[in-house]
Amino acid sequence: MKKNLKGILGMVLAMALLCGCLVGCGAAAPGDTDNSADNDDGIQIGMCFDSFVIERWQRDRDVFVSAAKELGAEVNVQNANGDVQQQKDHIDYFIKKGMDVIVIISIDPDELTDSVKRARDAGIKVIAYDRPIPQAVVDLYISFDNEKVGELMGEAMVKAGLGEGNKAVMICGSPKDRNVPMVDGGFKSVLSDNGVEILDEYYCDGWKAELAGDYVYNNPERIEEADAIMCGNDDLASRVVYALAEKRLAGKKLVAGQDADLEACQRIVEGTQLMTVYKPIEKLAQKAAEAAVSLAKGEALEEADVSEYFGESGTVPYLKIEPIAVTKDNIDEVIIGSGFHLKEDVYLNVPGKMPSN
Repeated sequence: MKKNLKGILGMVLAMALLCGCLVGCGAAAPGDTDNSADNDDGIQIGMCFDSFVIERWQRDRDVFVSAAKELGAEVNVQNANGDVQQQKDHIDYFIKKGMDVIVIISIDPDELTDSVKRARDAGIKVIAYDRPIPQAVVDLYISFDNEKVGELMGEAMVKAGLGEGNKAVMICGSPKDRNVPMVDGGFKSVLSDNGVEILDEYYCDGWKAELAGDYVYNNPERIEEADAIMCGNDDLASRVVYALAEKRLAGKKLVAGQDADLEACQRIVEGTQLMTVYKPIEKLAQKAAEAAVSLAKGEALEEADVSEYFGESGTVPYLKIEPIAVTKDNIDEVIIGSGFHLKEDVYLNVPGKMPSN
């Protein structure tokens, strides 16, 4: 009888422990998440990503989360996988959770206007990260100098010999990304000043890289005529260069991109991509984390660092980070010297050109 009683008590205890574990796990937030925000007593930041298809977004996430934690804040990361409705759901989720700040990398800014308004009406600060949300009033827009990005692309092409009588094609990013017109404007300004004709402008919905490759395949005469191809980012450039290689034109057209993706850096040292624009992501994410914590505390942003962005809803504070042009002439200093990519990775496909230590 005693043995049976002990067995029954043991089973009851085991079931109690199991129930405790299940209750402790709780319900997960919607979407692909990194639920770091478990401390309700500290500053809570919600971060809504477009997706992680573009290489750089994973770096932004890691640096932002780390910097915020060092400042005593917790971050809940949500990935919408390119689905704007899912991104709206994530913002609603953060509103219900009572976040102090919501940081948004928007998929379609026009679709998020009402979501931003609801968040701010609930007393939550909102930061538009890297991409503006022009029709909404946000507490901060933080990005790179996007017009300068386009100017750097154009200037690198001019320095490489593009000039009067030459022609270029622009394969741009998503028409819903409000940074795209700024980049394009900077690029076109430089080419116009140097007498370069722009044959065509093509926009890749959703930043889908395969559309950039399709353009090259579907417009052979225009590509043949062009001396240069401006790509909205390095992901688009990857498909463009691949398509050019199939036509035996890789290295014969000046190709520019942005983001300093590893493969783009490899193409630069291989000679199939002229340049990329390095945007110091660590600095952007660090500054954004600092700004988020300051806003959560009700502190004023450093006026010396902040200018104004004129959106459709009016002016909002704009924290602008300077980009850097990268070519084969300075890639060792800017990319490898900063630790953004390793030397052995950048020169992986050209071991004979591996720089000495």
